[in-house]
Amino acid sequence: MTAPLNASMHTPTNEPIPDVTFVVAAYNAADTITRAVGSALAQEGVTLEVIVVDDCSSDDTVALVTAIEDPRVRLIALEQNCGPGGARNAGFAAARGRWIAVLDSDDTVRPARLARMVTRAEAAGAQIVVDNLDVLSLDGSNVRMFEDAHLEALPELTLPAFIESNVIFRSEHNFGYMKPVFERRFLADHDLAFDESLRIGEDYILLASALACGGRCAVEPSAGYTYHIRAGSISRVLKLEHIDAMLAADEAFLQRYGLDPLSRKMQRKRARGFRQARSFLLFVEYLKKRSLAGALKTALADPIALRHLRMPIAARLRRLAARAPQPAPITVAAERSPLGNDPHTSKG
Repeated sequence: MTAPLNASMHTPTNEPIPDVTFVVAAYNAADTITRAVGSALAQEGVTLEVIVVDDCSSDDTVALVTAIEDPRVRLIALEQNCGPGGARNAGFAAARGRWIAVLDSDDTVRPARLARMVTRAEAAGAQIVVDNLDVLSLDGSNVRMFEDAHLEALPELTLPAFIESNVIFRSEHNFGYMKPVFERRFLADHDLAFDESLRIGEDYILLASALACGGRCAVEPSAGYTYHIRAGSISRVLKLEHIDAMLAADEAFLQRYGLDPLSRKMQRKRARGFRQARSFLLFVEYLKKRSLAGALKTALADPIALRHLRMPIAARLRRLAARAPQPAPITVAAERSPLGNDPHTSKG
């Protein structure tokens, strides 16, 4: 776990334990950090603290947080960039609340969110609770991620259901987008923290591990978290090293926890999805390099992965095979890639 440095701002001494600690990892978040922290401070019906962990920002993030005149806000400034997992771990280590909620520095929460979630969790005897969320686009349009009826029929999120929903290339019911709230004591008792070796997928492993430890996860069907799409913000592009890192993390997860048969079955589906994603990325790389031999070799080795190709890429492959004069550059960024549906992608 990353050791936080330069902790400052209103460090509590002998104050009552708050109901909730918000942990906000921030990196060059000057445009949105004040809005995010403000939404956390506006929570109703719970006592709280907000810990902002600055991950070596080069903009005015630290100055803006320092300017917030509220004794419930604390700043932890890291001396070296640790990535989202490391920054959140620093916040978790400093948290005092009975519950810990993660808030991304460019998102917001609604005022009644934590009161509803804590009430739901405590009534169910759960150590984890998730809720619905809205996606707010640049044009102001708002889309609810899950149908309310679907979550109302799901009183508890189980490990098999969570793993299955996080199979890559799957586009519906991706529970990995949810922002869980954890009982702090449960995390400490089971030595649970974010995997700092991961720069993508670290949130999945934490929740999966908590469920594998026997944690019960209640579901609050209302939407209390708002995921903001920002200008210049795109889904993180998966790379081969991301796939390899997540495969390694999944293997370590399997070694650490003895899963029930259904969870193992879902885990095998998830592993197959990663292998197909890896073949897909290799295939696209060969297309970009105009290597017909490499593309064909990859296609023959894993033909199922090619079902996920979109027509524009297939058309370019035909042009490549025909050796058309001055072929158009082959890019993937403009395609509607199925990788964009992966629950582990994030804004920016």
